[in-house]
Amino acid sequence: MSGAEKITLWLAQLRASGTATFVARGALAAAGAVALVVPGLQSWDQMDLVPILGAFLLVISVLLPDSAAPLCFLVVVTAGWLFRATGDLTLGLVITGIAVLVAHLAAAFAGQIPSYARVSRSALRRWLLPATIALLLGPIVAIAAAGVRGAAVPGSLLVTVAALAAATAAIWFAAGQSLGDR
Repeated sequence: MSGAEKITLWLAQLRASGTATFVARGALAAAGAVALVVPGLQSWDQMDLVPILGAFLLVISVLLPDSAAPLCFLVVVTAGWLFRATGDLTLGLVITGIAVLVAHLAAAFAGQIPSYARVSRSALRRWLLPATIALLLGPIVAIAAAGVRGAAVPGSLLVTVAALAAATAAIWFAAGQSLGDR
C-alpha cells in the first residue's frame, strides 16, 4: 500500500468516526498537554528530554491509541515527574497527577475501539462513570495519604494501601465489573 493510499484510508476512517472516538482522543490530547506543560512551569522543572519525547509520544498516542505509544507517554511523563519533583504536595503536582490519570483513562477507552468504529453514547456514558469516580477519588486518596504520611501515624503505609485498594474496588464495580465474570 502506497503512502497516498494509507492517507486516503486514514481520512476515510476519520470521516467515519463517531463522537465517542473524538471525545476520547480529545481528552487524551488535552490531558496529555496539561501533563506536559504544568510540570514544565514548576520551579522543580523537568529534564529537557521529557517535554520533547513526551510531545512526540502524545501525538502518536492521539493518532494510534491502541499502540504502545500511550504507555510510553505515561511512563516518560511519570518518570520525569518522579525524578525531578519535590517531595511536597503542591497544586502543580496534583494537577499533573490528575492529568496523567485522565490521559491514562482516555487512552484506555480510545485504545479499545478502532478509529472508524461507531460507538453509541451509552458506551461513552459507561466509561464516564468510572472515569469520574477515579477523578474524584484520586485527589482525595492522595491528600489523605499525604496527611497520614505527614502525621507520622504508625501503619500509614497500610492505611495508604487500603485507601488505594478501596478506590480501585469502587472504580472496578462502577465500571460494571463483578468478581464472577471470569
